[in-house]
Parts: sequence; C-alpha cells; structure tokens
Amino acid sequence: MAQEPPSTADPRVGLAKSRTTMAAFRTTLALDRTTLAWIRTTLAMAAFGFGLVTFFRSLRESNPSAETIRLHESAILFGTSLIVLGIAATLLAGASHLRTLRRLRRNEVPVLACWPLSVTVALLLAAATLVGLWSLFAR
Repeated sequence: MAQEPPSTADPRVGLAKSRTTMAAFRTTLALDRTTLAWIRTTLAMAAFGFGLVTFFRSLRESNPSAETIRLHESAILFGTSLIVLGIAATLLAGASHLRTLRRLRRNEVPVLACWPLSVTVALLLAAATLVGLWSLFAR
C-alpha cells in the first residue's frame, strides 16, 4: 500500500498561524499590564515617601522639640530613599519592558531574569527600611 503524500492545503495550518498571532498579542498585553503594575507600585512608593516627609515636617513645625526634629530628619532619609527607589524601579521596569518587547517582535523567546526586578526592589526596600529604622532609633 502506498501512502498518499500529505496535503499542502491543510486547513489546520491557517488556524495554527491565527492562534500563534493571537498568543503573541495576548503576551504583549500581559507585558503591558505588568509594566503598568510596576508603574502603580513605584508611584505609590514615591508618593508615600513625599507624604512621610511632609507629615513629619508639619509635626516638626507644630512642635519643634528635639524628638520631632530627629523624627523629621529620619523621615527625610527614609522618604528620600523611597522616592529614589521608586524612580530607579520605574526606569528598570521600562527598560525590561522595552527589552522584552523587542525580543517578542523579533520572534525570540523572552528570557527570564536570574535576578528578577521584583526581588531586587523588595531587597532594596527592606534595606531602605532598615536604614530608616536605624536612623530613627540609633541616636
């Protein structure tokens, strides 16, 4: 028995191409959502930093004791570190987004980082918190 040659007009080929295109589109949308989540997170960090400094400044102005001055100085240190961390994380999230988008457009597989941005930001936030607590209680 001789086998028939495979049909060149297989209807599944068009369907597979359509599914692949839609999968790439869904992946791009997921990447956009992830980047927007990073932007929301970093804006919240920076806003909290500004709010912290402002709150303790108003406390210092209403009661200018040595304790409130020390609290305000510690709040400036911690608030500034939150603002800087928010800016740095925003820049890193944008760079990661562009790098991954570029790989997707070249039909390459996106690379998972060995050291994810989320872990980096979490460790830096923990370090900033420890420095803030140290500056608050070390005096």
